[in-house]
Amino acid sequence: MADDQRTRDLSRLDRLIRGILPDLEVHETDGMVGYGPFHYRYASGREGDAYRVSVASRKTGISLYVLALTEDGEYLAESRADRFPKANVGKSCVRFKRLDDLDQAALRELLAEAGRLAPAGAA
Repeated sequence: MADDQRTRDLSRLDRLIRGILPDLEVHETDGMVGYGPFHYRYASGREGDAYRVSVASRKTGISLYVLALTEDGEYLAESRADRFPKANVGKSCVRFKRLDDLDQAALRELLAEAGRLAPAGAA
């Protein structure tokens, strides 16, 4: 039963992301769905490829990765942590059990802002 709920939540989240960020190219890779691929390069010289937004189903729930920095240089997800009290929020990740545990207006704002801001470390 829980797996059915997670599948429905992942599908709803995918539709939401595609609706808010329709111009982002979508890729499925390594058990994740990524939206808006970009190449990053840090001052240290480390570089690679990532996505502005990505979603993964993990053992303990769903992880929504938002790789964007605010204009003040803060990680966007972390700067909005107070808007997601039922989630575990890290620098660029919002982890939750059920999509309905998230404030939907706050989630929409987070995604829209991620589409407007520069990706973290973009080259």
